[in-house]
Amino acid sequence: MSDQLWVELVGDLVIARIRGEPTVALLQECQRQVLFLARDAGRAKVLYDALEMTPPPVDVPWSQRELDQQLDGVQLRRAIVVPNSKLAYLARLAFGEGDYRVFYNDIVEAVQWLSETASSRNVPVLKPRG
Repeated sequence: MSDQLWVELVGDLVIARIRGEPTVALLQECQRQVLFLARDAGRAKVLYDALEMTPPPVDVPWSQRELDQQLDGVQLRRAIVVPNSKLAYLARLAFGEGDYRVFYNDIVEAVQWLSETASSRNVPVLKPRG
């Protein structure tokens, strides 16, 4: 699983990179790491890099909705970068009505969107753990 998932803090962003075909367990681990960094560092902006992801069965992205129901008041602003329309569709299934946007092959635009929204839409900043 470790060769499929990387989650790290880069500047003001939590970046999650997923490679290959994800599983429900991989998404659970991704969510755990994203939330840990978001809470620990006080970051609310997350970039999901799915450029090297292969489309999973529909139940896998659907499980992300269940994970989001357990956010416990944490509000994340998420940009999801995908290589094709199939993964874009699955990303929309995964994140539902959350605060997110899907980008096709454009990490730079995704980062700009996350940065712009921070000042123009009052993105909440999480308080770092003391």
